[in-house]
Amino acid sequence: MADDCRVIALDQRGHGRSDRAEDYSRRGYVDDAAAALRHLGLTDVVVLGHSLGGVNAYQLASRHPHLVRALVVEDIGAEPDGDLSFCRGWPRRAPTRAALLRRLGASGPYVSGAIREYADGWGLTFRPQDMVTSQTALNGDHWDDWLGSDCPALLIRGRRSRVLDAGQARAMARRRARVQLVELDTGHTVHETDPEGFAGAVRAFLAGL
Repeated sequence: MADDCRVIALDQRGHGRSDRAEDYSRRGYVDDAAAALRHLGLTDVVVLGHSLGGVNAYQLASRHPHLVRALVVEDIGAEPDGDLSFCRGWPRRAPTRAALLRRLGASGPYVSGAIREYADGWGLTFRPQDMVTSQTALNGDHWDDWLGSDCPALLIRGRRSRVLDAGQARAMARRRARVQLVELDTGHTVHETDPEGFAGAVRAFLAGL
């Protein structure tokens, strides 16, 4: 997308190179995004978010409408209900990166970009408990926020997603004006599983603004 647009990728609190936060509340995430845009002197932007980031995106549009021109929300609904308590069982350290990935099992590919070497071995760059806390705060009914803005929106869903079911996605498209729903043959990580299809859907949406 950087060939066609100015792309700003935000490391949200507790993610990437951003510091660990004191809280992972809904307000904290949204205020961070608004502060970043104000710092950069930007308004009227297209905001794209996946999963947690998708809720952050539509809540930003609802609570700070002057900052958001349009929304792209990837595979998250208006009533998230995830359980990440299994993360508490992840290993704290391992002797090598490969050993850590083995111990993480099926979760390894999802966090492989968040691993580093410490003085006492290899570990994650974040605390799994923070991830659980963040998900707990994310869960709930956010219909007021989804319906609280009227900018153009693209909702992208993976047909095999276990996070956003077809019924809720269609209700989100039906109940809010100016929403396009696109479904691709993927699971929850649409952009990773079908990057060409995902980018094509986003480009088509942007071209229509």
